[in-house]
Amino acid sequence: MVQTELPPTDGLISTPVAEQRLTLHSVSWETYEKILEAFGEHRAAHITYDEGILEFMVPLEAHENPSDIIGDFVKAVTSESGFNIKSMASTTLRRHDLLKGAEPDRCYYIQNEALVRGRTVDLEKDPPPDLVIEIDITHTDVDKNSLYAVMGVPEFWRYNGKTLSIFQLIQRQYQEVEVSPTFPWVPKEIFYRYLEQCKQDGEIPALNDLRSWLQTHQPDQEQ
Repeated sequence: MVQTELPPTDGLISTPVAEQRLTLHSVSWETYEKILEAFGEHRAAHITYDEGILEFMVPLEAHENPSDIIGDFVKAVTSESGFNIKSMASTTLRRHDLLKGAEPDRCYYIQNEALVRGRTVDLEKDPPPDLVIEIDITHTDVDKNSLYAVMGVPEFWRYNGKTLSIFQLIQRQYQEVEVSPTFPWVPKEIFYRYLEQCKQDGEIPALNDLRSWLQTHQPDQEQ
């Protein structure tokens, strides 16, 4: 079975296409690894593997722009709150023993940053990233919540172009929560205000205003 996401052809006004997807089923882990090797690191497509399901996703502007904006948001929150961070961008996260591999839009070590600072992460030995972010505006056949929960990622954000959903790993399953367990002093309203200001005023003014708000709303707990 092959699934593709194509732009609509009828009507004068349409929602911009955010991703193009190709999904294959019954793909072996060995084939997945060969595809990764053949495509190399410098490629446009994100490749996800989940127990035989292989998805190629090519991000377009309506996907990449919120991905960058959300990445700036996370960096601002961590830096203004006194945390350290190791950014992994869309690094391939592979677990052969789980038959799962993913290339999220953004992933970060925050609580465990010191454990992986200055070296290449090995998920066979190191903990998974503390925060993973995916932009999924079009439909995906991959159960991202199950994939990252099995990998043990403590916190998972999904943005569908309108709504940010935050999931916390509790007893090996994700539960949706209203605020980030990593940044509980930052309400979702601040996130949405920042996104809207990026559209209205531009990204730099929005980022400056976000930093100003963060400087007056510091976390109670120590790093």
